Amino acid sequence: MHGNPRLGAVSLRDCGLPNSCPPMPTMSADRFDVSFSVPMVHRLRFTRDVFGKDWNVLADVLEGSEGQPAKVQFWLDEHVAEAHPELKHRIKTAVDRTGHLVRAGNVQIVPGGEEIKNDIHILERMLKVFEAAHLDRRSYVVVVGGGAVLDTVGFAAAIAHRGIRLVRLPTTTLAQDDSGVGVKNGVNLFRKKNWLGSFATPWAVINDASLLTTLSDRDFVSGFSEAVKVSLLKDAELFDRICRDATQIARRDMEACLPIIRDSALLHLDHITQRGDPFEMLEARPLDFGHWSAHKLESMTDFELRHGEAVAIGVAIDVVYSSLKLGLPSEVADRVLRCLSDMGLALSHPALADRDELFRGLEEFRQHLGGRLTLTMLSEVGSCFEVHEVDERLMNEAIDTVQQAHDLGSRR
Repeated sequence: MHGNPRLGAVSLRDCGLPNSCPPMPTMSADRFDVSFSVPMVHRLRFTRDVFGKDWNVLADVLEGSEGQPAKVQFWLDEHVAEAHPELKHRIKTAVDRTGHLVRAGNVQIVPGGEEIKNDIHILERMLKVFEAAHLDRRSYVVVVGGGAVLDTVGFAAAIAHRGIRLVRLPTTTLAQDDSGVGVKNGVNLFRKKNWLGSFATPWAVINDASLLTTLSDRDFVSGFSEAVKVSLLKDAELFDRICRDATQIARRDMEACLPIIRDSALLHLDHITQRGDPFEMLEARPLDFGHWSAHKLESMTDFELRHGEAVAIGVAIDVVYSSLKLGLPSEVADRVLRCLSDMGLALSHPALADRDELFRGLEEFRQHLGGRLTLTMLSEVGSCFEVHEVDERLMNEAIDTVQQAHDLGSRR
């Protein structure tokens, strides 16, 4: 028993605490700084037919509570619904035949692409649907869609009841190898990417190969820019493999593509769960390598430029800058540009002509995280470090170099 002059004797068991607790840290009478951690589980699964023969993989992560069936609400990207017209029926049939699940209303359809992140009223509608279905913290929101849909539905789920369990089924290469595995949710506001958002670990992420089959060639290829990014930061062997298989990626050879998606997702998962800063409380955002310009290019083009396309340009710029300013071998920079080009990714856009507006992206990037400007740059493949200022002259030269490489590749 533990006593307190005001509370009297208190049993640890009565408080729902273990019978033995570690000793409290030494504290002064008026200051209490206690470090603590919250245990979390990140569940990542890989399937090939999640609404068919692999249905049990999804059903198994949807746990009931105290003998009651799990209440599940599905949200579906309209682009996916149009490409898979049978999907709504397959979802309803699969849920209804599973004994421990109950559908919370109809399958909900939402706009796909950046449109969903730019309309705050869609977020409000989601919350109304959650409330009407009486979802609670032990309910599940299952979202099937591209990265923008995952971001928006995920944000709604994160703020409803301070968190409804979210299961993501990414339907783009970019979401499967990068953003869908992450812990970020958000929508755009004030013409700024993800100005409104949250960190929340998804209950589960299921990367299903069949959901990629109807993706356009443009969206399929652009998602691999994030795989290039994370391999440059963390895994030289994976980068070598991407370069070797770049033309196969451009041809959508799934025997080459699926292992790269898987390995990229696992590198992102490792960074989130093992590197000590999943919610970006520190200065650095290494997984946002190349993103200061990418985010700005998206808004400058009214989001006509896909995120993966903007990331390809942004990564190319920062790789060349790393070679001009920070000692990265020039042959590595050349190889990155060639790899991105071989996959069919454009390394230039007319918006790059407005350098004054583009460089405002540096301040927006700083503001988004707070504190001083912190950018990740490369010293070699698999090794990165932080910088806190930018040589604007050399960054302009880097942009010029990337554009020239694009022009040269276009003439081949």
